[in-house]
Amino acid sequence: MKKVLLALTAVAAMTGSAVAADLGARPYAKAPAPVAPVYNWTGFYIFGGAGGGLWAADSNVESTGVVGGSGFFGGPAGTALTRDQRLGGSGWFGTVGIGYDWQFNGRWVAGVFADGQFGDIRGSLSDPFSGVEGREKLRTSYAAGVRLGYLVAPNVLSYVNAGYSGSEWSGSNLSTLAAGGGPTVFTTPSFRRDGWFIGGGVENNLDIFGITAPGWFMKTEYRSAFYDRISLPETFAPASGFAGPTGTAVTFKPWVQTISTSLVYRFNWSGAPVSARY
Repeated sequence: MKKVLLALTAVAAMTGSAVAADLGARPYAKAPAPVAPVYNWTGFYIFGGAGGGLWAADSNVESTGVVGGSGFFGGPAGTALTRDQRLGGSGWFGTVGIGYDWQFNGRWVAGVFADGQFGDIRGSLSDPFSGVEGREKLRTSYAAGVRLGYLVAPNVLSYVNAGYSGSEWSGSNLSTLAAGGGPTVFTTPSFRRDGWFIGGGVENNLDIFGITAPGWFMKTEYRSAFYDRISLPETFAPASGFAGPTGTAVTFKPWVQTISTSLVYRFNWSGAPVSARY
């Protein structure tokens, strides 16, 4: 009996060794590499910010010198006079807007947007024939356009934009250029000008600065807007002691450049980058 048990034990041991040899060593399974975060730029957004701006204007003064038959700072009555000049101004502004973006072909983003700018970008408006000068102010501007961008990183968009722009300008009170100024001699009306703009910028998620703020972005943008020419008639101010038109007009064709930085909130953001699962 003992011999039988010993034989069965030996057979079982050899069988187990053979099976283990057939299975071989268990292979090592390395964990898959982490997948980079995937950002979704498609959706609506709003933004608000501030910046600085410059305006320059090609201008010329056209005078027929008709005041009382003897002219007024401009020579004999009926004499047509013109002079070209370059005007300019600077200041600050605030901006708010809304837009929609669509991400396609992986790294491309296209969108539409509308925004408004308001603030204090002011400069000089002058009439060298009459020796008077006043302040001209860009009060508000607004735009609607399209933009096209490329994701240089999953959370950084570089873009260009273009579209329609409108602007509202103040009227001007023109007084003598002598030291200390003087009473208002002429006035020009407020006006509105339409035109177009082109620009570009960079937008990025705030996590690039180590700030955890789901849905929040920052964008910095340059814009150049070109507006139609207008002819502004000069009218004697009531306190000047004169009445009626002067036969003088100042043309004004503005070009506005701005740089702004805005905070952007995207409604489609999930609260964190979406990582693909293993």
